[in-house]
Amino acid sequence: MREIRTFELDHGEPAAAWRVTQALSLQVMTGEVWLTVQGDLRDYWLSAGETFELNRGERAWVSAGPGGARLALAFASGAHSAQVRPPAKGPRLSVSGRVPRWLQTI
Repeated sequence: MREIRTFELDHGEPAAAWRVTQALSLQVMTGEVWLTVQGDLRDYWLSAGETFELNRGERAWVSAGPGGARLALAFASGAHSAQVRPPAKGPRLSVSGRVPRWLQTI
């Protein structure tokens, strides 16, 4: 049995910061999620149905794309705790409507 938590994020609300204390699997249920992980030079845009594995000890920031997002976090079991990163789909250009409001001023 695994614990699964569901979160809803609105577009424009500040990015949520998480310190991962146990390996997690993040799955986007609806919308798009912007995700960055400390120490990883890439930012990720995940769409509904996509999953991202977060390893114990990582720090991650998530924010919703336009229209908001719903995501599920589940503790990864031993078989699923390996680090899996989605392949880079090429550079994603930042467009003001897709960048979290707090990041637009940088």
